[in-house]
Amino acid sequence: MPPLPDSARRAVVLLSGGLDSATTAAIARADGFEVYALSIDYGQRHRFELDSAQRVAQAIGVAEHRIVKIDLGQFGGSALTADIAVPRGRSEGQMSAEIPVTYVPARNTVMLSLALGYAEVLGSTDLFIGVNAVDYSGYPDCRPEFIAAFTRLANLATKAGVEAAAADPSGNLALRVHAPLITMTKAQIIRQGVQLGVDYGLTHTCYAPSETGIACGACDACLLRQKGFEAAGLVDPIPYQQ
Repeated sequence: MPPLPDSARRAVVLLSGGLDSATTAAIARADGFEVYALSIDYGQRHRFELDSAQRVAQAIGVAEHRIVKIDLGQFGGSALTADIAVPRGRSEGQMSAEIPVTYVPARNTVMLSLALGYAEVLGSTDLFIGVNAVDYSGYPDCRPEFIAAFTRLANLATKAGVEAAAADPSGNLALRVHAPLITMTKAQIIRQGVQLGVDYGLTHTCYAPSETGIACGACDACLLRQKGFEAAGLVDPIPYQQ
């Protein structure tokens, strides 16, 4: 990717190693931000995504990539952090009928909070997250309402937000949470990423990979990814078990 200008602003981008976060990081960089990538090792069963995050960060050319370890598995309550079967072969109607068992309680709230702390230390006022409310699987923390609420919280709960409000009482927010994919379909996300040079062969999406990291091809995440590539008229570059 082309070099950034010396005046580039810093942005913290949550980078899981999946398709959406890789596209989000590429968008942030294309928008002129110096990207500081943050990945969270939260005890997820599909930890192959952290290796993918490292590869994506290197390919995009981030200024820094940090992996922070916490353990949401202590609480369980999700097929991604506990011994609960990952649903497979579900229809779109089944996916959207209820909040799925792959939902990790408060995950995006926790991750954005960590990103917010990192941003304050860096002097950054911009956070990026790759949530999507169109092709999402019923996750409550992927909706525009959540992003708007967290943005308000960020400006109330930080030194940067309080000082900016005191200096400018007009109501302008100092800290911004960018969710550039939130109204896009999976096909639109993929097309955007391809235009920006994202190598989707480096990404990992599957919730139930093999012991060597090969995607199952049947979990909700795999099915939505495959549908996205098909709708975009492109070939998914990663291998599948089936």
